[in-house]
Amino acid sequence: MTLTASAQKCFKQQQLKFERVRTAYDLKWPSLEKELQKGGFDKGFEMLLNYYKMEEKLEVWLKTSTQNSFTLFKSYNACAKSGSLGPKVVEGDLQTPEGFYNINVFNPMSNFHLSLGVNYPNAVDRARTGKNRRTGGDIYIHGDCFTVGCVPLTDDKIREVYVLAVEAINNGQKEIPVNIFPFRMTKTNLERQGKLFPQHVAFWKTLQPGFDYFEQHKKMAKITQVGGKYVVE
Repeated sequence: MTLTASAQKCFKQQQLKFERVRTAYDLKWPSLEKELQKGGFDKGFEMLLNYYKMEEKLEVWLKTSTQNSFTLFKSYNACAKSGSLGPKVVEGDLQTPEGFYNINVFNPMSNFHLSLGVNYPNAVDRARTGKNRRTGGDIYIHGDCFTVGCVPLTDDKIREVYVLAVEAINNGQKEIPVNIFPFRMTKTNLERQGKLFPQHVAFWKTLQPGFDYFEQHKKMAKITQVGGKYVVE
């Protein structure tokens, strides 16, 4: 999601025109503000999201403009899942994508209370799907507790994540990264899950350098999409 500087300055104001967003702020902002102040993020922050499918856990990482690395701020358990480990390939396969994405939609009138859109499919996804097949789309982090490939958090939890995302964009962040991993990509996990899902190992190994870089540096690697693969520079 890319906004001009002027649009970013009024982003929160525009979002607050919607009743569900106002309610989210009324319910969540007082406690979030205290937590942000305690963590040193009360003057503004950037945000990054990591989701681990096997663990069904969404992590919210924050950093200020003067910091070089992110700090884990909060984590949330998803309340439902669909599909299995492995990337989304075609429309209707019920899979949650795996890869490196960004938030590209803020939906304050979602059928699932509030929702943050993930920019699936990207070039890697389209290459995997191939010609004459549909990639599918409409992947969201959302409320409620039902999913056919998204990340459902419950209405209560999405209020917090949505408010934090609004604050990040309003503070000037141009894109909020969303990294979706099949699991925490340790050597042990990759070996264990690779035996169960050998067809995905080659793809998972293209995700692992991005995971490893973040684990080591707590910042986003520079990742490009080349020839249907992720390349960490």
